[in-house]
Amino acid sequence: MTADLNATSPIHDQELDFPGFGNAELIEYILERYHGVHRAQFPALIPLADRIEKTHAGHPRCPAGLTAHLRKMQEELEWHMCKEENVLFPWLRQGVPLAQVQGPIGVMRQEHDEHAQSLAILAELTGGLTLPADACNSWRRLYSGLEELRHDLMQHIDLENNLLFVGANHPA
Repeated sequence: MTADLNATSPIHDQELDFPGFGNAELIEYILERYHGVHRAQFPALIPLADRIEKTHAGHPRCPAGLTAHLRKMQEELEWHMCKEENVLFPWLRQGVPLAQVQGPIGVMRQEHDEHAQSLAILAELTGGLTLPADACNSWRRLYSGLEELRHDLMQHIDLENNLLFVGANHPA
């Protein structure tokens, strides 16, 4: 079965047979659906967050520090994805037994935990992504985009931790 690599709905809502995927198919899906999407999300969200912080600095619910946090998240996630793309994923595509790549998998899992902590900080900065009643359209777009980022990153981590890293160890 081949995946629809342009799908954007959550993995749990798709009719894809992820457990039936080989490493190559699963990795290709992750690269296009998550790595590519994350690389587009941050450049859209960071300027919007900066605009909100500057325009609404006096507002009691202004997400002060959000822009800097998003930049940090982008940098950490980019470094993480590069390690997956250049080290771990090529080994898994080749069918290297999971037992032989437990070190890199352990590092990726630890970084996934750090990404989850970054999402918790994002929630703190934004009051749980709760908009003030008087939020402008830009603020609404920002929080909508942040919710999408949060959801995508959680799905991404779940797919890697609970499927790719535990048993999809056949290359095709």
